[in-house]
Amino acid sequence: MSGHSKWATIKHQKGAKDAARGKLFAKLIRQVEVAARSGGSDLDANATLRTMYNKARAASVPVDTIDRAIKRGSGELEGVIYEAITYEGYAPAGVAVLIDVLTDNRNRTGSEIRSLFSKNGGSMAEPGAVSWQFSRAGVAYVAGTVPEDDVMMVALEAGASDVVRDGSMWKITSAPNEIEQLREALEAAGMTVESAEATMVSSTVIQITSPEDARKVLKVIDALEDLDDVQDVYSNFDISEELLELVGA
Repeated sequence: MSGHSKWATIKHQKGAKDAARGKLFAKLIRQVEVAARSGGSDLDANATLRTMYNKARAASVPVDTIDRAIKRGSGELEGVIYEAITYEGYAPAGVAVLIDVLTDNRNRTGSEIRSLFSKNGGSMAEPGAVSWQFSRAGVAYVAGTVPEDDVMMVALEAGASDVVRDGSMWKITSAPNEIEQLREALEAAGMTVESAEATMVSSTVIQITSPEDARKVLKVIDALEDLDDVQDVYSNFDISEELLELVGA
């Protein structure tokens, strides 16, 4: 299991609890609202909003809920002004972590993240200490039961740069602005896309091999994601699916 994007996909496949589902909805709605505020409410003209809209719909957020978020962002309805901030830190085992937040109170959010790291064997890092090794890319996952040649042919024709086996799935990488066309091409070919998003990918990978380290790292990642202001968490750990099963993740 390579990176946090895969971990999130596996959790989604296992099914979220109602509370976790509610938190996911809240985060996605906030992202839609901010995208509409920064680029307008027209899905055709605002690529970021279109991506956030599709992401929310893929998570089964009701259309009318998304529409209200767009209206709040565009000023048609009253809404809260959020500030986008990225924090950096280290989880146990030296795992690098980037945390994207949308907050209406940076002091509160920064304090919560710092406290979470310190209570779970991690630490905050100075700006730039972690982010240098991450770059934005489009990443899609398709079930590994699909023949490699079929995945390769469709993915490369859609502009993908790489197709590799990642545990029980195919991991397909593209430019971040081409992820939606990649998703559409894969689905048009009859493939089930487990996830497809523009994400942050690290140039270095920390291989987690011990159950103790795996539990510690996943505990920090899950706790960060559970914070209301945190929108995305990116990291550079690699845990095998066998070890995930062993630790009960």
